[in-house]
Amino acid sequence: MAVLMFAAIEVGSYEIEMKIFEIGGKNGIREIDRIAHVVELGKNSYNEKYIGFEMIDEVCDVLYDFCKIMKSYGVSQSRVCATSAVREAENCQTIVDRIYIRTGLKVDVLSNSELRYIYNKAIALKEKDFESIIENGTVLVDMGSGSAQLTLFDQGKLITTQNILLGSLRVREVLAGLSVSGANYRSVLEEYIDDDMEDVRKMFFRDTEISNMIVTGEYVSTLFGNKENVRTYVTKEEFEKQYDILLTSSADELEEKYNIPQEHVGVLIPSSMIYKKVLDITGAQRIWVPNVKLCDGMVAEYAEKNKKIKFSKDFNNDILNASRVIAKRYMWNEEHVRFVEESSLGIFDATRKIHGLGKRERLLLQIAAILHECGKYINVSYPGDCSFSIIMRTEIIGISHMERVMVANIVKYNTENISFESLLMQGIGKNDAMTVIKLAAILRLSNALDKTHKQKCRNMKLKMNEKELIISVNTFEDMTIERGLFPDKTFLFEQAYGIKPVIIVKRT
Repeated sequence: MAVLMFAAIEVGSYEIEMKIFEIGGKNGIREIDRIAHVVELGKNSYNEKYIGFEMIDEVCDVLYDFCKIMKSYGVSQSRVCATSAVREAENCQTIVDRIYIRTGLKVDVLSNSELRYIYNKAIALKEKDFESIIENGTVLVDMGSGSAQLTLFDQGKLITTQNILLGSLRVREVLAGLSVSGANYRSVLEEYIDDDMEDVRKMFFRDTEISNMIVTGEYVSTLFGNKENVRTYVTKEEFEKQYDILLTSSADELEEKYNIPQEHVGVLIPSSMIYKKVLDITGAQRIWVPNVKLCDGMVAEYAEKNKKIKFSKDFNNDILNASRVIAKRYMWNEEHVRFVEESSLGIFDATRKIHGLGKRERLLLQIAAILHECGKYINVSYPGDCSFSIIMRTEIIGISHMERVMVANIVKYNTENISFESLLMQGIGKNDAMTVIKLAAILRLSNALDKTHKQKCRNMKLKMNEKELIISVNTFEDMTIERGLFPDKTFLFEQAYGIKPVIIVKRT
């Protein structure tokens, strides 16, 4: 197998990191080198919502040097990703443009859901027992500089996830802005963290027994001396012992003990406090420290897409399961949703030749079908607008921000008149806007087949000819409402696809 050199670069909130990987051969994926440079972008971004030109120039200088290193290694493929500090800066697009002009590197600014999804792949790649671990209640605490992501797994499934703005660097800067220092620093810090964590406990951890806690972050491995490529498990007692040392030691003592710069100590303490709080509210007994970074997830994702590796875990199932949990939260009609989901996918597959869409668009349609009724929880008369608001304010791990916008619009226009211009005004590109229209047409058609929510249509069969999509169903029930309202729901489909849906009912 040919060996490929790949570079993964993270423009993070605290540092810029590059890892060089060798992909292929007998080793699969092997890390060759790691280079990092501290640039505290989050210090500007989280406080001022803006990153100054001097710091942008420093980022460009670092990345330019990284380009030279990549060339020396013969890197043929690379990816550069920026996280929350760049994403939240008001001059985000200017930063991305400056980097491209100066270095030729295109930067992907990751949404939080994309970032955490990539981290999950890094963990699965690093730990072959990941699937067996999450068979029991497991909380993943993914600590970033800007926020922490708490993801709950049980019975091998992703149950729910929540992002809280308690990133290690953000917390440090907030307290610095409050002029908190000295003897009361740690007590104020703990009080600040407790406020958000108590809400998380009430909402997300009350119904699941937690056995395991997985922790990732900038400096968590420092606490436990984790060596590269060596998995580390620690007990609750071992974690608490290290935590006590951390809280009772001075910054100078911690700098010497852990061999880290003193400024890193100010980031390590907030992280550890959040880990400890999650440990307390979940009662987890076993803590796993896989020591993964975003760069590890980037190479895992690249290798998977290019069929260099194959995960045994289907990550799309996590996306769909999380969507079902959201729908359940808003009192879904499960039988109706299942029907619409299955019939939507059936119509998508039957019309594949004329819509030209792929697996990713099929996934977005499936998510939309699962969530299409959530707005009724708020207002039965205006479910489209309410569903749109819910989806736009609910994180779905594994899809990008733009994909979430597309799903929200597919659901909205299931019940409302669609406007191509309104889609463009939301920043959706022309191709994606057409995709929204095509998928909304399928969802609207599927929903019409179960207008009464009684799943009267059985053994649905779909056949397409030049002018019609024939939908044959068996039923022993009265289909007057479905058949009578069906023509009103086909107009968008006819406009999008140029064929007419026809329903044929066979009495059984």
